[in-house]
Amino acid sequence: MAAGAVVTVRLVRSFEHRNFKPVVFQGVNLEQTVQEFIKLVRDDIATRPGLPPPFKKYAYDTMKIIHQAHGAKTNELVMSLEDDEKLILQDGLTLRAAGVANETEVAFFKKEDYGLYKANPQTAW
Repeated sequence: MAAGAVVTVRLVRSFEHRNFKPVVFQGVNLEQTVQEFIKLVRDDIATRPGLPPPFKKYAYDTMKIIHQAHGAKTNELVMSLEDDEKLILQDGLTLRAAGVANETEVAFFKKEDYGLYKANPQTAW
């Protein structure tokens, strides 16, 4: 199954306010690089109808695997703060090599915001 995977991308606008929006991508080629997929997602969300402008214009730069099909889900409402070295998608790898498979859910967020939230994981409500 080299092509045709379904990947859900959770656009994380704010960790503190638990502000995120899931977007489903179908027909994803798992042999493309992480950087190619990030560009594809950025280009898509910039013009996707029904997505609020704050989500379209945000400076997302990092992806992390949240959940894979038939696996355990985290109790965190936005995403897990654990296993960054294993779950954050590394530049230069293909999606498959980075651990993405069919029906994987990944978070797309700004790394600086994640670092601040991880240092002080408080929510605003």
